[in-house]
Amino acid sequence: MDDQALVKRAIAGDEDAFLHLIKQYEQTMYRMAFAYLRNEHDAIEAIQEATYRSLKKIHTIKEPDYFSTWLVRILLNICHDMRERSRRLELQEDIEISDNAPNYERFEMTDIITKLPKEQQELIFLKYFQDYKNQDIARLQNIPEGTVKSRLHAALKKLKLYFKEKGEL
Repeated sequence: MDDQALVKRAIAGDEDAFLHLIKQYEQTMYRMAFAYLRNEHDAIEAIQEATYRSLKKIHTIKEPDYFSTWLVRILLNICHDMRERSRRLELQEDIEISDNAPNYERFEMTDIITKLPKEQQELIFLKYFQDYKNQDIARLQNIPEGTVKSRLHAALKKLKLYFKEKGEL
């Protein structure tokens, strides 16, 4: 039986057809998830979540020819979410652990930074707490490097104003 017939059966609710399709794409999904997440455990977790979500949403496919594209898109979205969640946790840990400043200063600085808009907070943490280069930040945030520079400039300007108001500059 060809893939298109299997997809049509899966869309109609045939779980055996769906499992057969997943089995066909299993290695491709693993290679993609592992390349994206660089961790076997996370890759397997992403595949499991993608399988679950795709089973729940298989009825939404309008064109059976695009099943593989649809499946890969689900997997990549999950991988992206997992990497973002992991990156946020790493940022929090690094802020709490690696800073040599006394605790009260560290928490005060973090508190001040959290007053910035979310996109500026992320840029500040990536640039000054993680030592990422602007080019790397642009790639991570999927924005042009010039946008990174202008947003960092605006964030630093706001922080400078805040410190001037507090009389610390």
